[in-house]
Amino acid sequence: MPPTPPAAALTIRAVRAVGVEVPMTYTLGTSRGRITKAPLLLIDVETEEGVTGRSYLWSYFRQAMPAIASILHAIEERTKGERVAPEKLWEQLSERFALIGVQGIVRMAMAGFDVACWDALAVAGGVPLARLVGAEPRSIPAYNSCGLGLMAPGDVADEAEKLLANGFRAVKLRLGYPTLREDLAAVHAVKQRIPAGVAVMVDYNQALGADEALVRGRALDREGIAWLEEPIRHDDYAGAAMLKRELDVPIQIGENFSLIAGMQAALDADACDLVMPDLERIGGVTGWLRAAEFAAKRNIKMSSHLYSEASAHLLAATPTCHFLEYVDWADKVLQEPLRIVDGHAVVSGQPGSGVVWDVKAVERYRV
Repeated sequence: MPPTPPAAALTIRAVRAVGVEVPMTYTLGTSRGRITKAPLLLIDVETEEGVTGRSYLWSYFRQAMPAIASILHAIEERTKGERVAPEKLWEQLSERFALIGVQGIVRMAMAGFDVACWDALAVAGGVPLARLVGAEPRSIPAYNSCGLGLMAPGDVADEAEKLLANGFRAVKLRLGYPTLREDLAAVHAVKQRIPAGVAVMVDYNQALGADEALVRGRALDREGIAWLEEPIRHDDYAGAAMLKRELDVPIQIGENFSLIAGMQAALDADACDLVMPDLERIGGVTGWLRAAEFAAKRNIKMSSHLYSEASAHLLAATPTCHFLEYVDWADKVLQEPLRIVDGHAVVSGQPGSGVVWDVKAVERYRV
């Protein structure tokens, strides 16, 4: 791994947040609901030196954005005039919010701020984020996660074909239909339509109890599934460990790991075969780097959850890099969306994480 470039000296001037709702290319129907618009909170960390770092948060609900923005305002008040030193700032903010707890919208705001700080340092240093964290930009294997929600078998097969554009060799299918028969009908429809050799991951979004997950998992063992994601409650590590012991299909969890402690608890419980931390929950770039080191020590493959642009850079620096989860939800507000070539995310050599706003589009979708 190449040496990490020295960080530029930057001083925080302001933290800005703007909410947008962006129409999604594909409706996402999961066991937890149906989503047609992406509620994104766009974050700018402005510095006295004229450099701006950027990030965004997937806010899940439009109503959550003002609450997260209010925490970002508190972060601005606490950090204004401070040097941009993400690890140190994370510790300072953790102390500041200790009484309310670094969870929920507090953790989301802190993570978004952290990612923007790292972006600012990379931009100021004239290097891509990957190089700032000790790696060289490279292509990262990606799976298309833009759609394949709960739909009729014919519709889900049609969408699977569309998601293979740009050479994708892996797609993710949402399951959690009322019956196992319906789950298998969706799996069969997709696998019959797409070429042999294309990997199919399946995600239940925590829809099942442990007993039902075992029944459905045993059926999926016969289907050549790449991984079985969050079949049960995300924090039921005992149940996940049972599924890992009993099933052949790899168990994938991690998007709900809360900071490195959550990941350690899951791995200590032997609750999964694979992990996929989420930048917003694992603690931004600072938390991701700790998670990547931890995954390497445990020799467990690590993928990303959402935030494709920054995650691609970070996976380049992840020793056990597995897959990038590709979603195009931020594309409509970016000057240059993440490129996919032959099913791989192309990590740009341009300074920063690649997140630069299309100002006109931001105004169009602003809420």
